[in-house]
Amino acid sequence: MTLPLDDASFSPGVHAADWRAAVRAAGVDLVHAGAVGRAYVDEMVRQIEDAGPYCVVAPGVAVPHAKASAVVRRDALAIVVLDEPVAFGHAHHDPVRVVIGLAATSPRGHLRILAELANELDRPGVIERLVAAESREAAVAALGA
Repeated sequence: MTLPLDDASFSPGVHAADWRAAVRAAGVDLVHAGAVGRAYVDEMVRQIEDAGPYCVVAPGVAVPHAKASAVVRRDALAIVVLDEPVAFGHAHHDPVRVVIGLAATSPRGHLRILAELANELDRPGVIERLVAAESREAAVAALGA
């Protein structure tokens, strides 16, 4: 397993007025975990503004991220479960309830983590277990079980 789950953060019941606030919630968790600098949060939002809702990877799930850069200190995931889903503008997978912020130190690592995360999210029941998780341990177990 290459997902950086040992230090993954988990924030349940987060309120976000819109997709930007949802992405920023995950980004701030990455900052607080010491994984990225603050500039990474703005870059995550800018990527979606520029490219559209590419990060909505499954029904109800977004994986916002920005390119590997000097502001990324370590590979990390920040799992945020929203109290109410928000629209990202995706034609098929809106609204989003689970936001998993991703940071990677290298382009290769970025792709590897993204691919493995997509595989985990594709397993039956994973998204439901993330939404229902009440602890960091339960959220991590949902992704790594």
